[in-house]
Amino acid sequence: MKRRYVTVDVFTDRPFGGNPLAVVLDAEGLSTSQMQSITAEFNYAESTFVLPPKDPAHTANVRIFTPKAEMPFAGHPNVGTAFVLAREGLAQGDKFLFEEIAGVVPMDIVRDKGAVIATRLAAPQQLTFGEEVTPALVAEACSLDVADIKTDVHPPIVASCGAGLLFVELTSRTALAKAKPRAEVFAREFPRERVVGIHLYVQAKEGQRDIQCRMFAPEHGIPEDPATGGANVALIGVLAHFEGARDLTLARTIGQGFDMGRPSVLEASAEKKAGTVTKTYIGGRCVQMMSGTLEID
Repeated sequence: MKRRYVTVDVFTDRPFGGNPLAVVLDAEGLSTSQMQSITAEFNYAESTFVLPPKDPAHTANVRIFTPKAEMPFAGHPNVGTAFVLAREGLAQGDKFLFEEIAGVVPMDIVRDKGAVIATRLAAPQQLTFGEEVTPALVAEACSLDVADIKTDVHPPIVASCGAGLLFVELTSRTALAKAKPRAEVFAREFPRERVVGIHLYVQAKEGQRDIQCRMFAPEHGIPEDPATGGANVALIGVLAHFEGARDLTLARTIGQGFDMGRPSVLEASAEKKAGTVTKTYIGGRCVQMMSGTLEID
């Protein structure tokens, strides 16, 4: 079997920035185990597999894998897949609907003089919260001091818009830069069944960016992720939730990957009505990098 693929750098406007993604364009007929093996072969944070939609009103069925497991939803795979399908002319119009385990993901295509330059997703699920985790456990997992963890707005808490992560605000940019994941602590305390990973962030202005963040998910084969749309689309919801106003639209520019040499910029926004976060969005630019053919027995 031969299958065509395209790779893109997501959440960047230049090659070798952002988060790499492999998109297998004609995945029909591949088994789940083959998709998992292909993803491990690419060894990117995630790869996607484009299949015919189950509902003809939708654009495609998209399956997302990390090197170790399938994901119900993730951000940069959707942004990059929509970019590739639009750029290759494999889907028409400026609004796509992707079927995924977490639900239907609406995508908007952004063009400049007819050329596709960026895409934006609306989260498939409304923001929900899960368990709280002690600062001491986060500090142990991320090689931090308990004093580095800011808890006056919210404690370390699991939140999800389709994929559950642990959100932790830090006290300074210095604390964020020194964080390092300890794989043995993740294996013991944060298995895949509990959370996808830990998303650290600091509200510190750097250039045009309002927030800097880092995400560790060693149990998914991702020691650190250069850009995590699924985390940041929930993060903007978390920030909106803890804002005092009952009605607001919150927009933030988020930087990620700067501490690992893969600078990424994500545009996030959330809508809150009557005290409830009702919608969250994440988007950014993409750059196509490579294309080729997989040969599979």
